[in-house]
Amino acid sequence: MDKSSLIGIILGILAVGVGMVLKGVGLGALINPAAILIILVGTAASVIIAFPTRTLKRIPALFKILFTERKEQSAEELIDTFSDMADIARKEGILSLESQLDKIEDPFLASGLQLAVDGQTPEFIRDVMMEKIDAMEKRHEEGAAIFSQAGTYAPTLGVLGAVVGLIAALADMSDIEALGKAISAAFIATLLGIFTGYVMWHPFANKLKAKSKREVEIKEIMIEGIVSITVGESSKVLRDKLGSYLTTKELERLNQEPKNEEE
Repeated sequence: MDKSSLIGIILGILAVGVGMVLKGVGLGALINPAAILIILVGTAASVIIAFPTRTLKRIPALFKILFTERKEQSAEELIDTFSDMADIARKEGILSLESQLDKIEDPFLASGLQLAVDGQTPEFIRDVMMEKIDAMEKRHEEGAAIFSQAGTYAPTLGVLGAVVGLIAALADMSDIEALGKAISAAFIATLLGIFTGYVMWHPFANKLKAKSKREVEIKEIMIEGIVSITVGESSKVLRDKLGSYLTTKELERLNQEPKNEEE
């Protein structure tokens, strides 16, 4: 589970809730069915209008991505894997890697290695795999756009909700005390709109973009690793090349591993 998403939402709710109490506002004020209806249903309606059904069907899967951690090889593990493959390919030929294909769980990596084993040129392999990455990025952009647009619509609908509340409040100004409460309740819609837009929907979009960027980086390492093996580069050259994708600490850990083996 991706705990950061859940922790962030809880902290956001606590911040607003505690802030309201400190300002002397009762939490019961948030129980406003009309405001909740306008914000949540209104935002959903806007998103449904804005996107085709094909894209909307992916929303459950997008929430799963937001709240789960995908199990995948780290960049360091990939570099070690490619280093071993490079040694095998140089000693026994690239066809010897065919026996490794059944052990690879990642379909992207398996398809790229299959192209290499089939004797395709490095340029062809890179082009095919980059096209797959481009298609994946477009799908990810569509998913993130759903939440970005929801984050844009929600605050505006909050203003709409406040206007509706003010219309109802100002319709009868004979009771000043009741008028004050009605005006106060009218702004709950604005609060909910801003909260959902800037504490949930926009951050959700940013997280999807960050996860997509990381996935692209991992796939780029795969491409470079496969191409390096195809052209017959040594494991040392391969490690140096792919090490450019690592942070300083990750690179230090990677460089320590061969030393430990020698000791």
